[in-house]
Amino acid sequence: MIPITRASVQAIPLSYASCSIGCKPSDTLPRKLEAISKAGFISIELSFPDILEYGAHLQGEPFSPNNFSKLVVIAAEIRKLCDANSLTIMMLQPFANFEGWPRGSSEREDAFARARGWIEIMKVVGTDLLQVGATDTPADKISISREAVVTDLRELADMLAKHNFRMAYENWCWSTHAPGWKDVWEIVSAIDRPNVGLCLDTFQTAGSEWADPTTESGIIETVPSDVLQKNFAASMDELARAIPPDKIYLLQISDAYKVSPLQKETIAGLRPRGRWSHDYRPMPYDGGYLPIENVAKAVLKTGFRGWFSMEIFDAGPEGKGKKYEMDAFAKKAMDSMQKLLENCTDE
Repeated sequence: MIPITRASVQAIPLSYASCSIGCKPSDTLPRKLEAISKAGFISIELSFPDILEYGAHLQGEPFSPNNFSKLVVIAAEIRKLCDANSLTIMMLQPFANFEGWPRGSSEREDAFARARGWIEIMKVVGTDLLQVGATDTPADKISISREAVVTDLRELADMLAKHNFRMAYENWCWSTHAPGWKDVWEIVSAIDRPNVGLCLDTFQTAGSEWADPTTESGIIETVPSDVLQKNFAASMDELARAIPPDKIYLLQISDAYKVSPLQKETIAGLRPRGRWSHDYRPMPYDGGYLPIENVAKAVLKTGFRGWFSMEIFDAGPEGKGKKYEMDAFAKKAMDSMQKLLENCTDE
């Protein structure tokens, strides 16, 4: 495995997800970008909801997320904002609930129509990377057979390849068919396309195989704690040895609050880990409890030195909201990112 030197981590490019900052109506996209840039980040993950929100601001009213003729116009304005703040757009996200729909279904037709529309947005904003989250559509509505999933994603990969675009496939810890890093790595390997790699995530990885927001302890309780720790360490060692660094496109960074046990039921279409993900994800060293350094170290041990990107959803430990000024918040995020990188070195 590759040593993690201080010099090598200092060269890692740093990004910030546009959906990960702002807590009040006055925190508009132009202000978000300004704060992110001032804090020293050089790129953003552009979140689709931010395109919709900024478009509604410019147009004076909301419009359909499928109105791609309008969306590309808004996207062009966002690219100008990024240019003015010396920011590139590293990735468009989150493209979700794509794979597994029955052939001939209206849902499958919509999924591919969305893909074509998002590709048009990518052309305008100047990114070559699309994040695809492992679907959380219920299993009674889609096929979760590995063959069906791989076939759909391979077709998407080929659509992207026509434009020299790439796909970063991410495990969501509440996904119907791919909650863990090993699941998405097996799928990416089966897709077998040079433009398909992984979007790994400290929260999603630790949140799928170490933590559990429905238990009193906040960790998985189906095995003894010492066995859980041993299993997680073995998993991280396997990740470090199994994945070629060029098949990792980015690592997203966030932690999680230990919460009062969440109900195990699906609420408003979200499973417990999905609800946890939406509101309880602080930046590193700001109240979380996940072993995120273990995940980051495993990724770095592969030799990967590409994008580290802050993606946090911090509504406070109670999930009731958190007030802050964006400039200070973005600077704190940069400081926590630097601390994480420093703590991951072997020196």
